[in-house]
Amino acid sequence: MSMSGGSDDGEPMMEMNTTPLIDVMLVLLIMFIITIPIQTHAVKVDLPVNDPNAVNQPIDPEKNKVNIDPAGVVTWNGAPVDTVTLQQYLEQTRTINPEPELHFQPDPQARYAKVDEVLAVIKRSGVAKLGFIGNEQYRNDF
Repeated sequence: MSMSGGSDDGEPMMEMNTTPLIDVMLVLLIMFIITIPIQTHAVKVDLPVNDPNAVNQPIDPEKNKVNIDPAGVVTWNGAPVDTVTLQQYLEQTRTINPEPELHFQPDPQARYAKVDEVLAVIKRSGVAKLGFIGNEQYRNDF
């Protein structure tokens, strides 16, 4: 078995074997990457502050409820409103995507004129998702 170390005429070898050098450099690179501490990336976010003086948003983005009691008081999600405020709330709901459902529940003892007035306001506002709630109370009347 013989090994070749260059030419036999005694001249120095002109080529250098770089494979061991590349292997050592890759091992050093991997060790360097492993030992670097992981940097934490911080993103500054301005979070909303809970203001106790702020008024709660009266419009629910999923569903809203309009009630009429026997005295003719119209309520929006439990808060009494007049027809102008009701019209404004209904117009605001149309700007929400997707449009929230509107549940309408008049009391059986409420005056028909008041119910008709509120239904006219709802129709003029152009609400697309309207549902009547509490119709099961009239099931045995007919």
